[in-house]
Amino acid sequence: MRPTIKDLAAAAGVSVSTVNRVINDPGKVRRSTQQLILRVAEEIGFYGLGAIQHSLKEGRQERRIGVLLLQENRAFYSGLGAALREAARNCVEFEVDLTLEFMNDLSPDQVADRLLAIGSKCDSVALVAAEHPLVSDAIDSLLEDDVPVAGLITPLTARESVGYIGLDNWKVGRTAAWAFDKMCKRPGKIGILVGNHRYRNQDMNESGFRSYFREHNQNFTLLEPKSTYESAAVAREITEQLLSEHPDMCGLFVSGGGITGALAALRDAEIPRDFVSIGYELIEATRRGLIDGTLTMAIAHPMATIARRTIDALTRAKAFDGTGVSPNTTLGFEIYTSENI
Repeated sequence: MRPTIKDLAAAAGVSVSTVNRVINDPGKVRRSTQQLILRVAEEIGFYGLGAIQHSLKEGRQERRIGVLLLQENRAFYSGLGAALREAARNCVEFEVDLTLEFMNDLSPDQVADRLLAIGSKCDSVALVAAEHPLVSDAIDSLLEDDVPVAGLITPLTARESVGYIGLDNWKVGRTAAWAFDKMCKRPGKIGILVGNHRYRNQDMNESGFRSYFREHNQNFTLLEPKSTYESAAVAREITEQLLSEHPDMCGLFVSGGGITGALAALRDAEIPRDFVSIGYELIEATRRGLIDGTLTMAIAHPMATIARRTIDALTRAKAFDGTGVSPNTTLGFEIYTSENI
């Protein structure tokens, strides 16, 4: 027998009348309760799930939101783009008109131009970009026009208040350092790869990483960071160079782009079993690395969660009276090893 309204009410911890109001007059029920009942209805296979979804979508206000991501050929960003589109389709409170663009040309002037273009037709905008005065000026122009802007994945700055949707990167770096401290058989040299220091999340990752060792274990030698410029080929070359110049290196911290190249170099070098390597995101390359032991641990953005929270934050960032506040949302991160993928 399929679950009834009474079963749904019991499972959600609400009254039958509340469930009935969500179906027939959702405007009288708090949004958090609407979302709770919808989620529970999906979980238990409630027969009237379609009626609830239809009711919550009727009469929704429209929100035009824009998101600018890095290159679509990078697995993380193509996955994030797909998750954002799904989250926009499934948004219950608003009718979301999502403009999503992938940027191949990451030069500051092109990023600034695309930001101004997308901001001119959207209520609020989020973007992934390197820190640069041209980008900051474009952000200020939108903020002056009451278009809220948020840095996505990596924080951004401008004269006015810029929002942020992403991880606590300081904690990410310290967590990676904690893992090296606990996993390495003995203190030694650790190589550090960053994509580009103008991506502030990567810079903060490294700062947190170093702060942990200054506080807890100064016996490790942290090598100077090497920039991969987000290129797998460059990351591979640098990793090979580090292994050649520092044969006693006990670990590698990939704090930015290019992890596929770094993993390829580690795999070809036949690193010792006790070599510790830590990188970011759960994509096909890192999954394979965890399985074959090339990668020890991956710290990842919760893809579906960050997509939902981004859509939610952007839809709520601007009121219909034209005022807006740039959203701030800090998420927890996921940790993967060979034992939990």
